[in-house]
Amino acid sequence: MTKRLSFSNQKGGVGKTTIAINVAGALNARGRDVLFVDLDPQGNATEGLGFREAYDEAPPSLFDVLTDPEQRESFPDLIREHAEMDVVPSNIDMTAAEPELTLSRRGGEQLALALETVEADYDYVLVDCPPHLGYLTDNGLHATQNLLIPALAESTSKRALELLFDHVEALELDYDITIEERGVVANRVETTNEGTAMLEWFDEAFPDIPVWEVRKRVALQRAFSAGVSLFEYDADVDMTETFLDVAADLDAQFGFEEPAAATPEAGR
Repeated sequence: MTKRLSFSNQKGGVGKTTIAINVAGALNARGRDVLFVDLDPQGNATEGLGFREAYDEAPPSLFDVLTDPEQRESFPDLIREHAEMDVVPSNIDMTAAEPELTLSRRGGEQLALALETVEADYDYVLVDCPPHLGYLTDNGLHATQNLLIPALAESTSKRALELLFDHVEALELDYDITIEERGVVANRVETTNEGTAMLEWFDEAFPDIPVWEVRKRVALQRAFSAGVSLFEYDADVDMTETFLDVAADLDAQFGFEEPAAATPEAGR
């Protein structure tokens, strides 16, 4: 079965989209077929995967699929091919999605319904949620019911994670679902007293799920600017090993067999 995973943190500026793109690249390197859905109205992942022109295209777009049930069947037509994954881009119209979904009878379920039209073609569907808590994030969390949390190794992350988990708990109650936390990615880790203390806090706060450390590397931003993950940009950068660890752990959690060979060309 296709496995679905959301990347969410209501605090902006944590590198959520960069983490999501590179986890997708790592899964591709392990031979998995990945669909990447950019649910963020800012369209950062859309730009970071080389589809900036799609952000300004005329309807139908992801906005129409989420807000008009008659447009749901057009969801497969939104998919763009990328060297490492397939991509459903965001669109400028997504900035108007929140009020539309608020008025919808099943406002938090629209992405889940849309994914039913395509997901049989993929091993993973990865959803990059907006950096705030609202109906779009609800759609991502409800559709995937699995959560990977990018966070900075700084004290401000504590409050942000408290708000996220309060929201997740409320969503679980509203929809009678269980959202599984699959791991935390501590991003832009630096060797400082605060950074070291926060890594210890992550380990104590999340004893039952993995916590990975991603160090600051210029190559991550350069890969983003080039519209690819590190695996396509420069697979020799040391952080590729960390992202491969994330992908391997996700495969294990979701019950995938270990691939015969993990190469950047193996997947879609």
